[in-house]
This record gives sequence, structure tokens and C-alpha cells, in this order.
Amino acid sequence: MKKIILLIILFTSLKLAAQDLQPTNTEALLKVLVVGDESNALEGEEVTFISLKDGKTYTGTTDAAGRFSVLIPNGQKYKVKYTVFSTEQDFKPLDIPAMDGPVSLDYTITVRPPKVFTLNNVFFDTGKYSLNSKSFEELNKLAEYMTRKKSTVIEIAGHTDNSGTAELNQKLSEKRANTVRDYLLRNGVAPERVIAKGYGDTEPVADNATPEGKQKNRRTEVRIITQ
Repeated sequence: MKKIILLIILFTSLKLAAQDLQPTNTEALLKVLVVGDESNALEGEEVTFISLKDGKTYTGTTDAAGRFSVLIPNGQKYKVKYTVFSTEQDFKPLDIPAMDGPVSLDYTITVRPPKVFTLNNVFFDTGKYSLNSKSFEELNKLAEYMTRKKSTVIEIAGHTDNSGTAELNQKLSEKRANTVRDYLLRNGVAPERVIAKGYGDTEPVADNATPEGKQKNRRTEVRIITQ
């Protein structure tokens, strides 16, 4: 019983410490608010500030109110980076002036989370639906994203090129989409938050007449159903 009490006290202390950041003479307290196009606060969004002076990074993830705070050295300019997989949004660099004494700054940015993005590093062998081990890193990132975005519901959309019959391509795309869904479920994502659907060769994004086009059409997409 004593050990349990000590663990609870330690956890509480760490939580309070994270919420009680204070600016210093060399670091400003940057209080960040992340909103969407409709000025709605966004939970689980990760924003990174990259120093243009020494390349050091300072990252935070928004809470349910769309906010996080981070200590960031003053007297420097920072690149602001918001990235979801291959989608990156650029912002005007943030300039933290050199100031005398501790200071807190409010910083609000509007982000546009993608509605559809392609998992560029998810691979299947030709005509098969088992995952290549090179896919695991990308899918682990997706599972982590779903952990941060607690209310998000997604569709895993499987696509093929037009090699073979339309019927076989449809079945293959469904099996591949379900394979990705199963991987996410094994990594802690709730079943009701992931829908799997196959589209076969019906939604090409490139010309199937070339090998390069076929490769682009063989893809796995993530479609955001509920943000």
C-alpha cells in the first residue's frame, strides 16, 4: 500500500510540474493555441519550433483546449513546423526578441489538418496482402497519431493498379486495407475508430499505361472521417 501511495504522489508531482512552467531570464514561456479554419481548438496537434541559429527543436502537443506551453530561448528566430506524415504547413518564422527579465508570450496558429493523405512507406508484395516489414515504421507513426487524436475516426482506403481483373483487384484492395486496420488494432487503436475499405482499380491518380503510373496507383490512403 505504501508503494502505491508513493507512486501516486510522484505522478501527481510530475503532472503539476509540467503545468507549472515558468519563464526565466533566458527562456520565454511560449503559450501556444492551435485552431482550425473555423477557429475551433484542435486537440492532439503537434507543433515544433526549430531554432534558425543552432537547429535545436522545441515541440509540444495540444491538450483538449488546443493548448500547450513550452520554454523557448529568447533572442532567436524559429521556423514553425506543423507536419502530419507527408503534409507540412508553412508559417511565418517566429521571432522571440531578446528581453530583460522573464516574459510570457501568447502564440496562436491556424492549421489545416489533411482530410486525405497517402501512406508512402506502406508496402505489399505483388499480388499479396501481407505487410512488408518496411511498412512498420510508417504504421507505428499512424498508430501514434491516432493515440494523440483521441476522437478521430479514419478510413483505410486500399487501391490497386489495373493489372489483372477488376474483381481480383477489388478483393486485393479490401484485404490490404483490412491488413492495415488489423495492424492498428494490435497497436492499441480502438476498432470503432478505423474503417477499412477497398476501391480496387477504380480511383487511379496516374496513368496505368506506365510502370511509374501503376506504382502511384498502388497505394494506401488514410481518409479522415471525423476529426
